[in-house]
Amino acid sequence: MRQRKMAALAIALVAAIGLTACGDEGDDSGAGGSGEKITIGIKYDQPGLGLKEGSDYTGFDVEVAKYVAKELGYEEGNIEFKESPSAQREDLIANDQVKLIFATYSITDARKEKVSFGGPYFVAGQDLLVKADNTDITGPETLNGKKLCSVTGSTSAKKVKDTLAAQVQLQEYDTYSKCVEALVGGAIDAVTTDNVILAGFAAQPANQGKLKVVGKPFSEERYGVGMKKGDTDTCGKVNTAIQKMIDSGEWQKALDKTVGPSGFKPAADKNPPKPDACA
Repeated sequence: MRQRKMAALAIALVAAIGLTACGDEGDDSGAGGSGEKITIGIKYDQPGLGLKEGSDYTGFDVEVAKYVAKELGYEEGNIEFKESPSAQREDLIANDQVKLIFATYSITDARKEKVSFGGPYFVAGQDLLVKADNTDITGPETLNGKKLCSVTGSTSAKKVKDTLAAQVQLQEYDTYSKCVEALVGGAIDAVTTDNVILAGFAAQPANQGKLKVVGKPFSEERYGVGMKKGDTDTCGKVNTAIQKMIDSGEWQKALDKTVGPSGFKPAADKNPPKPDACA
């Protein structure tokens, strides 16, 4: 009799341990909780915005991502950052490889057909990056016959194709850092993407004095937080977190810390923006 009771207690104890272990395993679905993990998409090659150096991730997108994740219940140590090139962002969300994307992800109607957006949390404008001694290129209207580089899948490349295609020779790479390398090497005449991105590249130690941003933005790029199509619950929580970050002053602190060193000044009449209603 005593042996049967001891055996029953042992079985109960094993079962309890098993349940506890299962309870400790987190995932990135739904709201965050103690020990749960979340995978967030960022750029790895955009200084001041999303940059990976060794095991460190820096930039304004990274800071906003960490703040929002914390408000959703995820500790910083439980964030896994995943590289999200422009052409892959919709697929990464659709295939559940990331929960959220903070990667200079401009909100557009075409993209809204595939993903939902929180935010915007920043507003930039498309511009041009050229060599510091270039006097020929002063805006998009002076690109006739020039070699221009942008990134596959970006709104910048699409705008060039739609409005400037007859004037320029467009070359598309998978990252802006490759475009900048081609510009420094003389293979192309200009790089086009958002002004805040270009300013970060121009301010890199290796490029200082060699490159300049033209300073004539010709679009409005509203950076949103990409997520699963129709996930209005997460969208609402993300927007609440962004607004809290703005109202608390942490948004400005993060911007000064990350983008500030490049000397870039965002449009004061557009920043900080008010998040859109979730749909």
